Amino acid sequence: MKIAKMNPNAIRMKYGDDYTADERTFMMGIDQRFASALAERFRGRRVLETCTGAGFTTIALARVASRVITVEIDRSHQAQAKKNLQRAGLLNSVEFVSGSILDQSLLTGLPPFDAAFLDPDWAITGPDHVYRFIHSNTQPPADTLLKTMLERTENVAIVLPPLLDIRELTGLPQNERQKLYLGESHELYCLYFGKLAAGACETVYRVPV
Repeated sequence: MKIAKMNPNAIRMKYGDDYTADERTFMMGIDQRFASALAERFRGRRVLETCTGAGFTTIALARVASRVITVEIDRSHQAQAKKNLQRAGLLNSVEFVSGSILDQSLLTGLPPFDAAFLDPDWAITGPDHVYRFIHSNTQPPADTLLKTMLERTENVAIVLPPLLDIRELTGLPQNERQKLYLGESHELYCLYFGKLAAGACETVYRVPV
């Protein structure tokens, strides 16, 4: 598939190098200034990452984790990720898996891991779009994805959109809910469970701009 050209300066500013991205993976990816902080929680761990995209968070994880297993359903996105991991010199630190993370046969066949980083695709936009966690409209559904991963490890982090109604998170296992800001702009939520969490609390991570 032909990859639409992106402004290299925009890619370099958001992700730190002349990486490969199309319009969708550029939008989906997590800014390097957040990705490095999120990845730090996984230092020394064997991490399962879902929804590789173009591999920008995969790069951050691979720099600190002992091993990264990353799952992506879109082969064109996975091809971008492999190019980007190679450019970063981290291709040998990552195992790429093709398919749906909710496929039970895929889950059964995964190598061992002791933590999971979940970044479901919520990059749908529009004036009438409503971000949901319960009966989630992310891909894969965030609520189902979180439940599935918590059945396999207590150490889970999941990234969620800032416009989410946090009342929908009531009833989840104990977690740290972090709000991530670029300057004064609330860009993301991240929920941390198990040993990744600082406790049952709400925290703030802010990047000056």
